[in-house]
Amino acid sequence: MAIETLQYSTVPDRCQQLVELLEKHTKSQGNGTHQTAINHLEFIRESSAFSSICDVYEPIIAIVVQGKKEVLLGEETYRYGAAQYLVVSVDLPLSGFVVEATPEQPYLGFKLNLDLLLLCDIIAQTKLDTHKKENSVRGLFVSHASIQLLDCAVRLTQLLDTPEDIPILAPLIIREIYYRLLMGEQGEAVRQIATSGSNMQRIAKVVKFIKANFTQPMRVEELAAQASMSASSFHHHFKLVTSMSPLQYQKQLRLLEARRLMLAENFDAANAAYQVGYESPSQFSREYSRLFGAPPIQDIQRLRVA
Repeated sequence: MAIETLQYSTVPDRCQQLVELLEKHTKSQGNGTHQTAINHLEFIRESSAFSSICDVYEPIIAIVVQGKKEVLLGEETYRYGAAQYLVVSVDLPLSGFVVEATPEQPYLGFKLNLDLLLLCDIIAQTKLDTHKKENSVRGLFVSHASIQLLDCAVRLTQLLDTPEDIPILAPLIIREIYYRLLMGEQGEAVRQIATSGSNMQRIAKVVKFIKANFTQPMRVEELAAQASMSASSFHHHFKLVTSMSPLQYQKQLRLLEARRLMLAENFDAANAAYQVGYESPSQFSREYSRLFGAPPIQDIQRLRVA
């Protein structure tokens, strides 16, 4: 299933300002993800179409400043372009693809890690209705950036030219970014991220537990108890938030870690499989091929050549 959200006509002036700022701050550093002097803020630059290695994304807001990108979550494809943003609200295994970029007009992205405690604090200070009937939502969404949100991103980026202002002004602008998210067209979904006792928050708690213990055997009934839900209700809400079942989520974490062990630490396939909790190397190879499109040895060779 494809979620198409590329309905924009012209890039707003604020987005063009961001293009100029990110071009200035990334051009000398080349392609890749670049940390900045502002905590939790990173810029991405790619001069050609690029496929990233599947990884577990923690809560972020990522604004496309120039170019286009696709993100895959399970069988869902999210497409977004300039002046649009992605929010990930729970830890999710995702694959990212830059689909429009050239050396003359590189893909440029603005990424800010989300502090859910800060978001909770801002919600507590607003008069937003957090008691109305809750509808579970996906832990990832794409939306159009408002002029106000883009203006925040511009002002935050401009602080890199006056580093003495960062300690005082950056936290204020980041709070405003959170507020703009809450006031935006996806405000209800953002509120659920940080509303105490919401289905989203209860599922996020279990997601954290699975992520920390993914090598261990798990029973859905025990996970459901952690979320204070029945097994059937937990399975339903978990799939709504993550697009997969709890066991599928655990499996993806295991396979991602096994891939990392083989690629970065030179584990062979059998040892990587045992390390992440598999008892059968043949089952590991089948499931690895299904997720990554090739058996372990071929996949790792392909990644090293790339």
